[in-house]
Amino acid sequence: MAESEAEGRARSASDDASVEDGGEVVVVSNRQPYRHEWRDGEIAVDRPTGGLTAGLDAVVRRIDGSWIAWGDGDADREVVDEDDCVAVPPDADDQYPLRRVWLTDDQVDGYYYGFSNRVLWPVCHGALTRVAEDSGAWDAYRGVNERFADAVAERTGPGDVVWLQDYHFGLVPRLLRSRLPDDVVVTQFWHIPWPGWDTFRACPHGEELLRGLLGNDLLVVHVDRYRQNFLDCVAAALPEATVDRDSGRVRHADGVTTVEAYPLGVDTERIAEHALSPAASERWDRLRSQYDLGDDVRLAVGVDRLDYTKGITERVDAVERLLERHPELRGEFTLLQVGSESRSRIPAYREVQTDVVEAVTRVNGRFRTDDWRPVVYTTDRLTDEELYTLFHNADLGVVSPIRDGMNLVAQEYVAAQAGGDGVLVLSRQAGVHDLVGDSAVSITPQDTDGFADGLYEALTMPEAERRERMAALVRRCRACDTEAWIDDVLGRVEHLRGDGVPERP
Repeated sequence: MAESEAEGRARSASDDASVEDGGEVVVVSNRQPYRHEWRDGEIAVDRPTGGLTAGLDAVVRRIDGSWIAWGDGDADREVVDEDDCVAVPPDADDQYPLRRVWLTDDQVDGYYYGFSNRVLWPVCHGALTRVAEDSGAWDAYRGVNERFADAVAERTGPGDVVWLQDYHFGLVPRLLRSRLPDDVVVTQFWHIPWPGWDTFRACPHGEELLRGLLGNDLLVVHVDRYRQNFLDCVAAALPEATVDRDSGRVRHADGVTTVEAYPLGVDTERIAEHALSPAASERWDRLRSQYDLGDDVRLAVGVDRLDYTKGITERVDAVERLLERHPELRGEFTLLQVGSESRSRIPAYREVQTDVVEAVTRVNGRFRTDDWRPVVYTTDRLTDEELYTLFHNADLGVVSPIRDGMNLVAQEYVAAQAGGDGVLVLSRQAGVHDLVGDSAVSITPQDTDGFADGLYEALTMPEAERRERMAALVRRCRACDTEAWIDDVLGRVEHLRGDGVPERP
């Protein structure tokens, strides 16, 4: 069978980083790459279809690594061995062990819905009024981090690399110090923003979290301002640590931690292939009929989880202001907003779902006609292929988070344009704005007038300028794709190892 493009990119990334020479790479994440579920009396496997999980899966397969994650599938226990491991992907020649960690409902409530998403998420996104902490949630977070640290220690040997993913494991790096051989390199990617000190100082147990993260030999964030924010927080909260901002190195009681900024990207080639596939035209006709999108309507697309950080109601408000100021656009412009339910057990997220529906109803009530709606809102679960088809055919991609660590939707829209003339309307508060803001139409989501002006600028932009901007966006996103990110992180691990890392006291 021919090597897939994802596997080819994984081969390139692993060869460039020379990770095979440094032992096994053990990826650790909250969500697992494969999950087993009962369906019609049979065990079925959910597989990664795209995004970060698919990219990491291809790398782990290529380099004979392993993966540790929470086993949340209802048939997961049926397929593991006595060590709670299962070989994945099923029926593949390049399988690797997936070690599942079992969590109780109470642990999930406290660790995931509690401290991770009611403390760390709002703190890191600057939403301090949404922070809701209790001692039980912190105890659960600490306990689950202990469980994962034990699982990592069981799978890790001399010379290995532990690669932790995201904010769910803020304490694991330091916990690993006493559990692992001295030559193991521990690295972590923090996928959400890192706030400035004035915000982070409001984080319950913030000093413990910082000390936990300094257990890493390498800590990676998306962009340089997050890197500087982290170093500022360490300098302010931990006076015993020595911070070198130029090199990004922090010396502390447990050794040395290097902090780097490497932006996460998307699989641009795969997205473009789907957007331009022979079946894409038929998909577009079906989607246009399904959502009642007229042939001549200028289309803007927004795709988001229903999260208070995503700026969805602000986006609908801006459409309302746009139509107030430019009534000639009535019947000529539609926002198709795709929302996916998220963390509905948390009250703040249920409020977002209600607020979005109310905003859409209000705007459609004011401006709709018998055969046109200014906002088409759906919570349908669309496939990747359907989303990329929407992105390719949309005149505008609207990405307006209040705060976002990077935002892969913006990059997916650009990749799916694949030489088109769409316009990216982008919040200045998304990390990706640091990379591509010069070629997007920049907006501030809370500035409704300015946001409406940005939409109008995008709709009236000359074709030559649209194409020039999109070409620049495509070049930048291809240069910072998933392959480049993996090369950056694993390559930096190898460079640090060559410099004598890990450094222990």
